[in-house]
Amino acid sequence: MSAAGLVSAALLGAASGVSVAEGASPAPGGRPSPAVRLQYHVAQNLALEAGDAIWFSLDGMPPGWDKVEVTSPALHEPIPLTPLKKGSTQSVQVDAPGTDHRVRSGLRAGTYPVTATSHGRTIATAQLKVAAENSAQIYRFVIGSRDASPGRGTPASLRPGSDVRVVLTDLRAAPGEDSLTVTSPIFKGPLRIKTDSADDPGCKCDDPGTVYAGHGQLRGDVPNGRYTVTVVSHHGQQTTKQHVTIAGQPVTIAGQPVADGGGPSWAVTGGVAATGLALASGGAFAVRRRRSRKVARST
Repeated sequence: MSAAGLVSAALLGAASGVSVAEGASPAPGGRPSPAVRLQYHVAQNLALEAGDAIWFSLDGMPPGWDKVEVTSPALHEPIPLTPLKKGSTQSVQVDAPGTDHRVRSGLRAGTYPVTATSHGRTIATAQLKVAAENSAQIYRFVIGSRDASPGRGTPASLRPGSDVRVVLTDLRAAPGEDSLTVTSPIFKGPLRIKTDSADDPGCKCDDPGTVYAGHGQLRGDVPNGRYTVTVVSHHGQQTTKQHVTIAGQPVTIAGQPVADGGGPSWAVTGGVAATGLALASGGAFAVRRRRSRKVARST
């Protein structure tokens, strides 16, 4: 990859809220200085996992610097950085042919030290937070009225017996998994959502991940209250939960309440677009694993 391509990749990652780690540069007398910032970046708004490609950058370097080497027990090999341009305080990563600038495969989840050195002198340190390999990273998990555009959060409440659409986006979907099982007391039984579904909203916000979608009908006799909706993914190894509130009068057909959710069965026809465990509450959900990481300055 060319230097220009590397710069573009790093800046794109930063714009997406990539992982950030701050280091400290020793000042005269050995006192730490906060001037130098060491950052790491990963692609596609993902949490950092073993095996991922990684980019580093420096900001706040002194005039006249020429090269820096980034090392860590989490990396396959040292990664060189050079000035973005002559006299620049920022860096670009040098990815020469044959280099392997990835987090080591098979690495255990945890925090690993990173050191940036220039001519044998440590100029910044940071920590890499590495997530478990091959785990889900749920970007969104929403349940809403079928005739409404699904947003990032679940509506404040849904009526018993109403038609709903479920959308889940996994940024690290398991290979070969094209459908997921959804369970909840608000449904008549276990339901499935699928990729390549007509219920996929086709939202750019889902790029780049795998979208699972489907629609169905809530039970008409479910009492008002707050319920858990659960999706099992990654071939049974990952569980994601959402909460939904049921409130209001049941939907009626010909003046009669829908007694048992006996309307149309779930359609399982979504699409592939844009991974983590999500837990929703109060009409919105929070992703447990976040892409951006920030550590305290070293001393």
